[in-house]
Amino acid sequence: MPLSYTQNLEDYHLALAFAGQEHGFYIDIGAGHPVADNVSLWFYERGWSGIVAEPIPELAALYQKIRPRDTLYQGLVGREVGEVDFFHVNRLHGFSTTIELHADVAKEFGADYQRLSLPMLTLAKLCEQHQVQQIDFLKIDVEGAESDVLAGNDFNRYRPKVIVAEAVTPGKGEPAWEAYEPLLLANGYQFRLFDTLNRFYVAQECPEIFERLPAERAPWDEVTHMYEIGRAPEQANHPDFALAQQLGRGFWAALPHLDQAVLLDILARGKRTGDTAAFDQVSSPELRIALGRIACGYDGGQIVQE
Repeated sequence: MPLSYTQNLEDYHLALAFAGQEHGFYIDIGAGHPVADNVSLWFYERGWSGIVAEPIPELAALYQKIRPRDTLYQGLVGREVGEVDFFHVNRLHGFSTTIELHADVAKEFGADYQRLSLPMLTLAKLCEQHQVQQIDFLKIDVEGAESDVLAGNDFNRYRPKVIVAEAVTPGKGEPAWEAYEPLLLANGYQFRLFDTLNRFYVAQECPEIFERLPAERAPWDEVTHMYEIGRAPEQANHPDFALAQQLGRGFWAALPHLDQAVLLDILARGKRTGDTAAFDQVSSPELRIALGRIACGYDGGQIVQE
């Protein structure tokens, strides 16, 4: 059973639409994390590639490490070229947006946000800069600014075969597609599917794709979902369980050999809210002994029955 990375079967629905197509090109606006809840990864791991637009620096950096075949644009896409305010929501990055009112919703979930000034391109300019010839699908998830992204396209030059756009208000789930649907219909797109979160539109010149794309959301159990496989080192049914086990053993064995900067970074990444630091200084003798105690169960020093 295939693994779906998305929240709501978006990748599976697109896979049905493009069934049998070995290579293709996508544009993923508001790409988010390169794996979790990601719409385009299904296609990337099957040989496709495209442009991923993601303004949050830590997420953009992950694309360069995990998906080097994609072209990364670390910025915003909207109605005009320039610089605009972006509201970066801490912890709940999925609420980050160019619309402050929508960022305020994140406060109801215990998150705050920072105001940043970031570069913005129109979709047409982004395509022009990267000499885009054909777009199989365009996905837009920008927390209420979907109409701005679509308004910045030239549909005479750049016509995605399928457009997937978030269709409900952030955190509220209220209908929001009336802000952009008239533009799509006027430019020769046909509505096909509402999956309760997104709306799917197909270019009128692609009737075969329209027919393959389901008109109703597929059954939930058609795929395996990310939440069902959990964390790789903890779940034997995870596709990367064996690799995670090997990496874990190697990591524990390597602990005493890590330099201080790397160790500090690892400790910071592993810290949870409310944790108290076990050691204030990574160079302390006590920490070095602790690392040795952890490592010796994996580096051959301590004989442990598996």
